[in-house]
Amino acid sequence: MSVSAMNHFTILTDDLDATLAFYGDLLGLRPGERPPFTFPGAWLYAQGGNDPILHVIGGRASAELIKGVIDHMAFTAQDLPGAVAKLKARGLSYDLRRLPGYGTWQLFFMDPNGAKVELDFDAAEPAPAGWPAA
Repeated sequence: MSVSAMNHFTILTDDLDATLAFYGDLLGLRPGERPPFTFPGAWLYAQGGNDPILHVIGGRASAELIKGVIDHMAFTAQDLPGAVAKLKARGLSYDLRRLPGYGTWQLFFMDPNGAKVELDFDAAEPAPAGWPAA
């Protein structure tokens, strides 16, 4: 047996609407087809994608939203300056780094539930305003 790719991540939330708005507004993920589970939630799809990449399970108590052994989820993204501008406009803290030896931009921030999100941008992307060009 072997695997060929990551299928999806699942996060828990005590505020489904806020979580869907966060991932929709910031990352452009959209809700799509989902089995008729007996619990609230959504499957989120990338623009133009046919497979859900993020599953959201709603209706959880805030005490259940604890960090486990998985540190973060990462997505390949485009438009680094635009992403940084969106984070700033929402007053969200972030950490921007360059991957040593590769130059890949790595943008880290937290979702409304305390899950760490990483966006990876090609090294050729322009630096956001206020950052030195690479």
